[in-house]
Amino acid sequence: MKQTPLFSEHIKLHAKITPFAGYEMPLFYDDISKEHFAVRHEVGIFDVSHMGEIYIQGDHALAFVNRIVTNQIDAISGKVTYSLLLNNAGEILDDLLVYTLSPNEFILVVNASNTDKDYQWILSQNINQEVTLKNISENWGQVAIQGPKSYEVVQSIFNHQISSLSFMNFMKLPYLKDDVIISRTGYTGEDGFEIYASPLDIITIWKKALTLGAKPCGLGARDTLRFQANLPLYGHEINNDIHPYISGLKFAVKTDKDFVGKTALLSNTTYLDKKLVGIELLEKNIPRQGYKVFKNDLEIGYITTGYLLPETNWGLALAIIDFNQATLGNEVEIEIRNKRVKAKVRNRKFLNKNYVK
Repeated sequence: MKQTPLFSEHIKLHAKITPFAGYEMPLFYDDISKEHFAVRHEVGIFDVSHMGEIYIQGDHALAFVNRIVTNQIDAISGKVTYSLLLNNAGEILDDLLVYTLSPNEFILVVNASNTDKDYQWILSQNINQEVTLKNISENWGQVAIQGPKSYEVVQSIFNHQISSLSFMNFMKLPYLKDDVIISRTGYTGEDGFEIYASPLDIITIWKKALTLGAKPCGLGARDTLRFQANLPLYGHEINNDIHPYISGLKFAVKTDKDFVGKTALLSNTTYLDKKLVGIELLEKNIPRQGYKVFKNDLEIGYITTGYLLPETNWGLALAIIDFNQATLGNEVEIEIRNKRVKAKVRNRKFLNKNYVK
């Protein structure tokens, strides 16, 4: 198992360590609910150094990136764009962020479990060697500082004016011996920043954030937070057999340009039969990933993510169900440990997001 540059810091804080995407990662330090609460009301910090970074450079880099991802990537330095990576069959290989360093230079930030797969696929698309490609994941550490007080913490760490940064934008700054990237992004639904630095510098940044009041948070809270904010996760609401339109990701697919997998994606009409919906239990229980959804004894779908969230009284879930059963208020049943529990279809807005735009 791999370890991030911050692993020894997690041990010092007595984190509960769990295997995740080939890494030994903190699941929680104190209590998942307390960590969730800290991000919603104050500020938390996550180690996300396990994420992958793929560097693309060259005179044809902009055209190359636009060919391999589904969203439109513009030559605007400092912009972050959410997109999808598809194979030739139009299936989702990964969802990712594209950082535009310059019109000729990009970093793709990919899910940890998919880094090697994504890199090999992107290499296979560079048939004419039109760009330079590097997997630079080992060169970077990364933390996410999230919550209403995240601005004050990041401002204090770098002693630099970051108020000009709006959501989905970044800046590059000198820090200690190397440059850092500070982006106003994150996967919690709160205002926040993701910071990329050298493995040594990320330890300094982590320690400084803790002294400024950021609460260390693990994978447990990271998942409850992103779920509450209705943000899809690869392996749950996103994978290679779920059409992007089912997952609500049509916004990240620009059909007025050509990209790998476009023809196959648009010819696949199975997405018309399913829909990702919110589910609210009408009885005390907790829905979990993989639980089946029924209507009148007919199986109509399955839970992709489910929780009894902190500060809530009823189990909530995201589920992919038959489109004709996706009407708001439709009463359904969730099979939990061989028992059918009453529930209803609801919207996916479990939280009002607090991004600074």
